[in-house]
Amino acid sequence: MGISDISSDKICESYLLFYGETFLSNGLRAFLYLLGLAYCFIGLSAITACFFRSMENIVKQKRRVVEIDVCTNAEVIKYEKFWNYTIADISLLAFGTSFPQISLATIDAIRNLGQLNAGGLGPGTLVGSAAFDLFPIHAVCVVVPAAGALKKISDIGVWLVELFWSFWAYFWLYIILEVWTPRVITLWEALLTVLQFGLLLIHAYAQDKRWPYLSIPLERSERPEDWVPESDKLFNHGDNECGGCCEILPVSEEKDSGIVDIFSIHSCKDTGPAYQSVPENDMAEFSTAASIKKKIVEEDLDVISVWRQQFLDAVILESTESKGKDGFCLRLARVLWQLSLAPWRLLFAFVPPYQIVHGWISFIFSLIFISGIAYVVTQLTDQISCVTGINPYVIAFTALASGTSWPDLVASKIAAERQVTADSAIANITCSNSVNIYIGIGIPWLIDTTYNFVAYQEPLYIENAGGLSFSLLVFFVTSACCIAVLVLRRLIFGAELGGPKLWAWVTSVYFMFLWIVFVVLSSLKVSGII
Repeated sequence: MGISDISSDKICESYLLFYGETFLSNGLRAFLYLLGLAYCFIGLSAITACFFRSMENIVKQKRRVVEIDVCTNAEVIKYEKFWNYTIADISLLAFGTSFPQISLATIDAIRNLGQLNAGGLGPGTLVGSAAFDLFPIHAVCVVVPAAGALKKISDIGVWLVELFWSFWAYFWLYIILEVWTPRVITLWEALLTVLQFGLLLIHAYAQDKRWPYLSIPLERSERPEDWVPESDKLFNHGDNECGGCCEILPVSEEKDSGIVDIFSIHSCKDTGPAYQSVPENDMAEFSTAASIKKKIVEEDLDVISVWRQQFLDAVILESTESKGKDGFCLRLARVLWQLSLAPWRLLFAFVPPYQIVHGWISFIFSLIFISGIAYVVTQLTDQISCVTGINPYVIAFTALASGTSWPDLVASKIAAERQVTADSAIANITCSNSVNIYIGIGIPWLIDTTYNFVAYQEPLYIENAGGLSFSLLVFFVTSACCIAVLVLRRLIFGAELGGPKLWAWVTSVYFMFLWIVFVVLSSLKVSGII
């Protein structure tokens, strides 16, 4: 049955929040679990900010390259981005924001080691997450730009490659579930699933670099010089002084503000890495300025004091600036809200500062905390399913997929707000869907199939494969409708995001309608109603 009476006599024997909760009514327990689920989503949002700040520091790494200009014989200093932004979008951004789903599926796979049947959390959550990424996140991003502002994809070729691998991922999943080896996953199928993530990286990089025979022959649209908005620039350099043979480009140095720009990797022009060409007569001035700036940074960067400040900030409920400006009611509401966030802020203050090792340690710690919260979310949804009688797959399609996809929503929203183009906002959606299958399902299946092959010489059996396959078919149809509207907006308005507010909201409502169609049909199928 799909949904049973919430006041039924069925009582889950295990407790999660406190001892004795099993003696409460099912309705009260469901309410408490939903509150706990909402609070976990708040924590997930908070740790996502730490994750973004650390990732920003990682992708801002540059290497100094000195070359000689053939025209002027002057030294040209290039500050090349260490990360190719297409690869960073897929490997860092999409993988990081999909980490809650990946960790959930992996934990579920490890928990089911020794069983011939795969756990049901992973595939259901990841397919539901794909629908949430494609529909609600697009619905948010399309209305985020200011009224009348248009933001389009500048590199259609890369987007088409990412879109192809995203659709192919779910088509591949349907093939191995229903066609190749129906309702059975073998070791080779799991291995091929994981390896396709590497093919995605190679193909996307080839398209970005326009490699012959491996890329779509589409020209990249002209990128604006200010890929990152001008308000985020710290320096503004002069015009070209090298007679057209070398080009002076501003180096994007973001301010240290409360708003995290995780997409600073896109602050480049043309197809190559961001750099600054400096003529010979400007070398001394530039070197002196760089040395002074480096010295100031080294003097100010006291990691211990920064870490200590994180704990101090975590316990501050109200800033001194806001005390005299706002009314009593507004101040009280703010204090109560900050008080509710205090446990999360204190917990996440243990994440090392992002200034250490280019942000890598903070990046890893953030993923660990995200994984831990995701596991708690899993336990809560299990209890909700138990006390309400709602099919676990229905919860996976809705609450679990929405909660674990929250970092994807935040990432795409930030990109749609702050970036001049729509590349990162939409790329994060399509790449996250690919990562969900190739890594989020591939790795857990590889763990289980390897264990079963070694221990029992048996494959991995998939329960409720029919319901999952039906959800994939519904996803194909609704996603085609979604992409068609994006293409139509490109033809009519010249951009995928923004535009007239009325039509932006119409598009947003349409995307949410597609998501509701997917959730309702999938839920009815797995519940045995249709």
